[in-house]
Amino acid sequence: MWKRIDRQLKIRAGDGPPASQLKELGPAQELTVPHPVVLSEFQSFPVFEDISHHIKEVGAQLVKKVNAIFQLDITKDGKTILKWTIDLKNGSGNMYPGPARLPADTVFTIPEPVFMELVFGKMNPQKAFLAGKFKVSGKVLLGQKLERVFKDWAKY
Repeated sequence: MWKRIDRQLKIRAGDGPPASQLKELGPAQELTVPHPVVLSEFQSFPVFEDISHHIKEVGAQLVKKVNAIFQLDITKDGKTILKWTIDLKNGSGNMYPGPARLPADTVFTIPEPVFMELVFGKMNPQKAFLAGKFKVSGKVLLGQKLERVFKDWAKY
């Protein structure tokens, strides 16, 4: 009754444009970034590295307590200049520069000076959020768990 028709084209040697129409490609050019980002230029970089070391040491305990992935988008003049991910959901925890490899539960968009004040406890996160000093998308209440992670790091 039904007849299956294979509609794939069959390509044989010799099919295609003549060799005179082919163009030889040169070596691939490396992409150059006009102003490469050097992480160590940012005042928050040493803090992120220190928190990363702390997470490597006690990450397994934090994964049990927190069970979330956070992405921190650090801004300057309204533009994102850095992205860091704190993964306290998988394995023994991890923190790395760049966007989250898995979907983040909570994404914070925060200016670098505000981030520094929050991490060092000079600013109350709830008041800062309500005052519009930074933005949160995703599961907002998980921010309280991240606050505890920063407080544990500060004691460390």
